[in-house]
Formats: sequence, structure tokens, C-alpha cells
Amino acid sequence: MSNIAIDAKSSRPNWLKPWLKTETMVAWLFLLPSLIGFIAFYAVPAVRGLMLSFTDGNLFRGPQGVGLENYQNLLQDDAFWNSLRVTMAYVLLNIPIQTLIAIVVAVMMDRVTKSTLVRGIILLPWLMPNVIVGLLWLWLLDPTLGLVNVGLESIGLDSIPFLGQTSTAIATIAGINIWRHMGYTALLIFAGIQTIPASVYEAGAIDGASESRMFFQITIPLLRPVLIFVLVTSVIGSFQIFDTVAITTQGGPIDATKVMNWLIYERAFVRFDLGYATTISIALFLILIVVSFAQMWIMRADESDL
Repeated sequence: MSNIAIDAKSSRPNWLKPWLKTETMVAWLFLLPSLIGFIAFYAVPAVRGLMLSFTDGNLFRGPQGVGLENYQNLLQDDAFWNSLRVTMAYVLLNIPIQTLIAIVVAVMMDRVTKSTLVRGIILLPWLMPNVIVGLLWLWLLDPTLGLVNVGLESIGLDSIPFLGQTSTAIATIAGINIWRHMGYTALLIFAGIQTIPASVYEAGAIDGASESRMFFQITIPLLRPVLIFVLVTSVIGSFQIFDTVAITTQGGPIDATKVMNWLIYERAFVRFDLGYATTISIALFLILIVVSFAQMWIMRADESDL
């Protein structure tokens, strides 16, 4: 019997043996709850959404197949291209400024103070729900009663309808989200700074390198893995901006803040055109894939300078 068991065991394909190890089985057991959640709430809806994008489905009748008609209409839809331009403008305003401020704040935390209280205060805006942040700034920026415009008038300047004019609306949305996410991003970068060996800076100081030179030639290169993570996740989150727009401007004025997620919401739950809304969602998904892989390729995500 033992010989039979040994023969049966040895007859297993080589590719199957690593999957049958005890450690692998235990790992899959721990992953199972998350895997079930991913399949139920992400994978299955994604597949259904892809199938729905080839139909004219809405909330009142069953979907009818239309082939590639939705995708053909998408390429000719001015509303889609406008939402893409608005979203890109938001991303280009939000990401560079947020990242630069976060780097400065992280360096100051490392050089000036490492107080837990300071970290908590910096993180506080990020802990607030997006809806609360939107309502707070909607009140602060009110053209008549908002504290910001009251302050401008008190020093002799005219009040500015930050969220009410096309020239400032999307920049204001970006500023609100920079304020909310800056502290979280700064803490991630601060954690990355803590992993850089002190001996590297000591060697730089012995060679006579200035603080600025060590920052640009030591700190920034060695922070690349953290910066890649920060930039990729921040860009993905920025392309999916919705809450702040929904609370403050609802896509206005004159579509100046109608980002892609708001357009998807409008087509799905205002016009009830679920087929076309999922088509826009698929387009956004493909854009995020391309942008994310481009970032990782440009920043050499598979390499490390340590």
C-alpha cells in the first residue's frame, strides 16, 4: 500500500506540487474571505458591466443587444470628451501640487519634529468623510456668508464665487481635495524617509554634499518606490473624483466640473441609460490601466536604488 501511495504522489505533475504544499493551502485559506468578497463585489459586477455596455439597457425594460453602437457613440460624444478634459485638468492640478506639498511637509516632520500629535493633526482632514469636507468648504466659500469671502472683503478685495464661475470651479475642487489628502500623502512619504539608512546621509556629508544636493540626489531617488505608490494611487483616486463634485457643484457651472464619474452617474441615474453609462465606465477603466502602467514604466517601478 505504501508503494502505491508513493507512486501516486510521484505521478502528480510538477506544476501542481507547489499548490498542494501545506503553506500554500493555509495561505489560500486566509485569502478566501477577501477572495469571495472580490469575486462577489468586484469581478462579477465588472463582467456584468462589460456585458451591459453592449446593450441599450435601462431601468425600465430589459436590455437589448446593440453591439458596438455604444462605443461608436462614445467616440462622437462631446459630453464624454468634455468630461475627460475636465478630469484631466483636475488631475494635473491636484497631483503635482499635492505631492510637492506632501514632500515638503514630510521633510519638515523628519527634520523639525516627529511628534505623534503633529502627525495626528496633519492626518485629521483625511479622516473626515468626503461629504463633510464638501459641505464644510461649500460653506466656507459661500460668496455672501463664507468666511473666505468675508476675509477678502475685510481687506478691501471683492468676493469671489470660487465654485460658481467656470474659471475657478475645477481649481477650487482640486484645492479642496489637496487640503484633504495632503496629510495622508505626507505621512506615507515620511514613512518612506524613515527607511533610508542614516549612513547614506553620513557618507554624503563626509563628501561635502549640501543639504539641497543630498535631498535631490539621495532622498528623492531612494523615495522612488514610495513616490510610485503615492502617485499611482493618487492618480487613480483623482480620476474617480465624485463626492466633492456631487456636494459642491454637481457638474456646474456650465459643465465646468462635470468629471467622468459625475457623467456616469448622470447617464445612469438621471437619464437611466445604464448601457451607455457602463460604456463610459469601461472607457474610464481602460484609461486608468494605461495611465497606471505608463507611470510605473516611466518611474521604473521594478527597480530599487537601495
